[in-house]
Amino acid sequence: MPSIFEEACACAPVGMEISAIARRDPQRRAILSEHGERSFYQLNYRANQLARLLLQAGVERGDPIALLCGNRPEFVEVVMAAHRLGLRLTPVNWHLKADEIAYIVSDCEAKALFADIRVGSAAQLAVAGNQQLKIKVAIGGELVGFESWDAAGIDLSGDDITQPIRGSVMQYTSGTTGKPKGVLRKQADPTKAAEMQQLMTAVFQFAPDEGKDCSLVTGPLYHAGPFNLCMQTPLTAGVGIVMMDKWDAEANLALIETHQVTHCFFVPTMFNKLLQLPESVRQGYDLSSLKFVIHGAAPCARSTKQAMLDWFGPIIWELFAGTEGPGTFVSPQEWLAKPGTVGKPAPEQMIILDDAGNRLAAGEEGQIWVLNPKDSQFEYYKAPDKTAAAQRDGYYTAGDIGYLDEDGYLFLTGRSAETIISGGVNIYPQEIDDVLVRHRAVADAACVGVPHPEWGEEVKALVQLQAGYTGTDALSAELIEHCEAALARQKVPRSVEYLEALPRSEAGKVYRKALRERYWQDRKI
Repeated sequence: MPSIFEEACACAPVGMEISAIARRDPQRRAILSEHGERSFYQLNYRANQLARLLLQAGVERGDPIALLCGNRPEFVEVVMAAHRLGLRLTPVNWHLKADEIAYIVSDCEAKALFADIRVGSAAQLAVAGNQQLKIKVAIGGELVGFESWDAAGIDLSGDDITQPIRGSVMQYTSGTTGKPKGVLRKQADPTKAAEMQQLMTAVFQFAPDEGKDCSLVTGPLYHAGPFNLCMQTPLTAGVGIVMMDKWDAEANLALIETHQVTHCFFVPTMFNKLLQLPESVRQGYDLSSLKFVIHGAAPCARSTKQAMLDWFGPIIWELFAGTEGPGTFVSPQEWLAKPGTVGKPAPEQMIILDDAGNRLAAGEEGQIWVLNPKDSQFEYYKAPDKTAAAQRDGYYTAGDIGYLDEDGYLFLTGRSAETIISGGVNIYPQEIDDVLVRHRAVADAACVGVPHPEWGEEVKALVQLQAGYTGTDALSAELIEHCEAALARQKVPRSVEYLEALPRSEAGKVYRKALRERYWQDRKI
């Protein structure tokens, strides 16, 4: 008899992994959250009901649907329904402004919208005048013009649907300019889904047949990292998840201890917040159940990563990837041998080019270009010019800057859209940020280019201080001296400004463009 994992893998090409687990171990816990619990049987049953509800409403296989929802069990149920119905699912960032949400729902051409009432006004704006939608369902309460989740499809069968077809996901990336862009990836051969699932299960060190592993959802599920690493990867392997609807550092530790969490995903800002907890709090929780931690979404300072490794032990992996496609993994052992690396890409998987498109030698910084496989190429939805600008010769770029060392390991230094150009020299601010956060007084930092009459731009450090510190001229001089000890002269900040908090996305990426624009409002560049 095949194991529960082998049976799930056999169902992967048609997106029915959850069904296999529900058959073999129906009462195994799939979801635990402040908004309710689900067993694998309950999750599978509701997914089938929702699939039939969508078909009944006239949503056809291959149609796009939108999901605007916080970290609730209903989010997962919609995902699983879409996966087995061959639909193209767009999870929408509910932290966006209402008009941005409405734009995405319209732009993805959604035929159905599932919306959390916490963003009810944005959902109402999204459906106003929208003639494409065939069904609208409100989650967590009532919305005018929407069906109630509690009543939607409850009279329909929860038995597995016939002729399931694996669906796809089109997430949106805000990028650095303009409106959000949908990343539409050509659907790969569905039989490869099982191979990928086996690979990810091995990398994550899941033990699905034991039924004891538990993954903690720390970030918003609309984001690619939590969606894939905290929800989809564990659940399709038969591993249950505990969902945080709003992240908090100490609550994170408490959940690990209480639920014997084995797997976690973090972004670097979460690492910083965890490390800022008093030592007595940090040591007050039993984290011994953890066996695999992964982080990504934004660059992580070496000192921060090292401090986390010292605390958690050598169990912290790192992922460099984006909405546009996969990238590299790096194990803790590799990182300790090559501090700062984000992994070693396969031969010709990544190349480093200068602005003229010439390949650069080992150690030379340039734009990172990633192989764009022919069988799963992406395009920016309805944006051929943006697609063309991001691709060349079978490779694509998301604007990241870095270099490959002599051994082929990749190191990140910044993003091209954030580059500071001072006296004709390109300066990548992430490198300076990483130095600043090593100072005992600094909780968070982001450097930007500000106007300079002779050089064009100069580096300004925007700093959030640790509790107990005050932004004084003396501290600013100390921070500049701290940078001088670690950086080339042209990279050292010329001034320091103190902010109560730095604006960051839910994925931990600093809104550097917004910070920069404060100093350029009266100038054209």
